[in-house]
Amino acid sequence: MKKNEIDLSTITVGLVQMACSPDADKNLKCAMDSIRAAAKKGAQIICLPELFLTQYFCQTEDTQNFSLAEPLPGPTSDTFSKLAKELEVVLIVPLFEKRTQGIYHNSAIVIDADGSVAGTYRKMHIPDDPCFFEKFYFTPGDTGFKSFSTRFGKIGVLICWDQWFPEAARLTCLSGAQFLFYPTAIGYQDEDAKESIQQITAWETIQRSHAISNGVFLGSVNRVARENALTFWGRSFICNPFGKVIGQADNEPQIVIAQCSLPEIESVRQNWPFLRDRRVDAYQGLSKLYLDTDE
Repeated sequence: MKKNEIDLSTITVGLVQMACSPDADKNLKCAMDSIRAAAKKGAQIICLPELFLTQYFCQTEDTQNFSLAEPLPGPTSDTFSKLAKELEVVLIVPLFEKRTQGIYHNSAIVIDADGSVAGTYRKMHIPDDPCFFEKFYFTPGDTGFKSFSTRFGKIGVLICWDQWFPEAARLTCLSGAQFLFYPTAIGYQDEDAKESIQQITAWETIQRSHAISNGVFLGSVNRVARENALTFWGRSFICNPFGKVIGQADNEPQIVIAQCSLPEIESVRQNWPFLRDRRVDAYQGLSKLYLDTDE
């Protein structure tokens, strides 16, 4: 390696686990301060939680909440582009996007280390459950599943509810992603408190399985603390292509840092050749909602 040349064989990833207040300016400052702290610890790719600028407003259906959205590019994306350029880090910044009148998305932008926007992902799977009334607010994404080239590697982004769908992870990784990030806002209601451990275990297991089946590094970043009827459980983590957790938070505001050795991707894929052994000729049924065996 030449003098002053960056070693890209090992990339340091940071996740910013936050408690989000009703004050957007306070959340913005917290996110920026946390990014600076993560960069000081060596993080080269840093991911924020889903909809981090506000508390999780999807617990109710209220048209006043549409005022929280902003265009892309917009003031927040501009702010983080300047920060990424200053620190020379790659940022994954989730935002409530106003695309046009009446069309809003749950989005995330990937900002490269020179401050340019490498790409935008719009959440594809939109839930509609008690306290998660996202269909009221968000139009399903139309960006498809893809990855974005950055100074520190190729990044794929999926958002929260997307994390339960193996098809989304597979298609994103087939586009060349080395890192798969899941900005998230997930928690439990009071009546689910007794089952929270089981929920958290399932949440972590499904994401680790995506890392294993696709042979990629994966980072999932959640928020923490009580917001109205929901308690967000945190537990943000980074795992390697073998599914081993190499960095994890508890249920408090925290920055998770982990070093990711990129040669592990090839090593794992050589020993567990899931991509090689796929039967793409036999998967036509995946394009159907349901297979009726009586047909």
